[in-house]
Amino acid sequence: MKEMIRIASGQGFWGDLIDAPVKQVTAGDIDYLVMDYLAEVTMSILQKQKNKNPEFGYARDIPSLMERILPDCKEKGIKVITNGGGVNPEGCANAIIDVAKKLGIKNLKVAVVLGDNIKNRIDEIIASGCELNNMETGFSIIPIKDELLSANVYFGARPIVEALQKGADIVITGRTTDTGLTLAPMVFEFGWDWENYDLISAGTVAGHILECGGQASGGNLLADWESIDLVDIGFPIAEAYPNGEVIITKHESLGGKVSFETVAEQLVYEIGNPEEYITPDCVADFTSIKLEDLGNNRVKVYDVKGKPETEFFKVSCSFADGFSASGQLTYTWPKALTKAKAADKILRERLQNLELEFQEIHTEFIGYDSCHGPLSRELDENDINEIVLKIGVRSSDYKAVERFGKEIAPLILTGPPSVTGFAGGRPKPSEVVAYWPALIPKKLMKSEVKVLEVK
Repeated sequence: MKEMIRIASGQGFWGDLIDAPVKQVTAGDIDYLVMDYLAEVTMSILQKQKNKNPEFGYARDIPSLMERILPDCKEKGIKVITNGGGVNPEGCANAIIDVAKKLGIKNLKVAVVLGDNIKNRIDEIIASGCELNNMETGFSIIPIKDELLSANVYFGARPIVEALQKGADIVITGRTTDTGLTLAPMVFEFGWDWENYDLISAGTVAGHILECGGQASGGNLLADWESIDLVDIGFPIAEAYPNGEVIITKHESLGGKVSFETVAEQLVYEIGNPEEYITPDCVADFTSIKLEDLGNNRVKVYDVKGKPETEFFKVSCSFADGFSASGQLTYTWPKALTKAKAADKILRERLQNLELEFQEIHTEFIGYDSCHGPLSRELDENDINEIVLKIGVRSSDYKAVERFGKEIAPLILTGPPSVTGFAGGRPKPSEVVAYWPALIPKKLMKSEVKVLEVK
């Protein structure tokens, strides 16, 4: 058993800094590079891409990234784990294998985790008695099942551990939890018992700290952010030990900062009940976590407690829910906000007179209330330099949304004065993708690990 492993975060989402994983591999020693590419909406985007081209459906940044880092990873023995396989993990793996062959790299094992995609199993699952009821409304999925764009189960660390046990150098998964990417190498390297819930929770907490990339090393920090070099920010690294203690750090040569504040802020990011952080692998108690700032960009995380996992996996579904469009105009001083409000009122009355049906019409006055909404404080409308009027509509009627797009530009000559900022042409209807969270009994699911080799 190794005395310690270093797990580096390389991506916090699809679209994160593309050089971050390169710097993690080249700026110092690490054993694992983990990259989280998936958000709930990302799966539906990837599914739409795959529908257009069966070879797509994964984060297509990955092959070009692997071309840059694969020689170093192979030479240094760095293993790569990512959920960037999206809805086509095999396609992603095949693209990486093509890169390896191009670079002349041999003796490489690329593992694929399959089984999370249940879109084609919905009828079978419903017939078994599970109607994938919406976690927020309780409604059955049956009325919208034919509109589904994607349906994926959140697997945990177990299939990744299986892949590592089969000798994988690279593990490509579909919808796997962010935390599972980091927990898996700890379970694999230290031989942790799945029923030692304190250790499994310790690895899960480490995964939660790493899952948002640079957000744990100075990015998006409320405290003292102005003193941090964010230009060359180094992403966080978890230095993990067999007893469950983890030290969060970063490469010394890179910017950013790891401190009590940066780690603590990330810990409370996107959690509900802090006593029950539910994952497929365990239920972690965040109120038990202790932090100790060791200085020099090193923060110790320890004493994490946990409980057994639940009997369910979370399911993330997306479905087509009508159409939307939005457009904007800029109104200038004097009385910029007054003019923007008047333009909004005129447009709404014109849409009403056309007897168009919308499920929602939403207006934002950017520069005044677009972020804080009704909590925005009253201002002297004559003191505002400029206001951007942004108005959007949503409807199941494509033609209604299309006609809305034709009513924005006429405000320039038929509405309040001092207007500018209309560019890009008429807003066009876009398909609305709605989110459907649900639970599914674990007994209905089975993952599959396939290992592909470059000999």
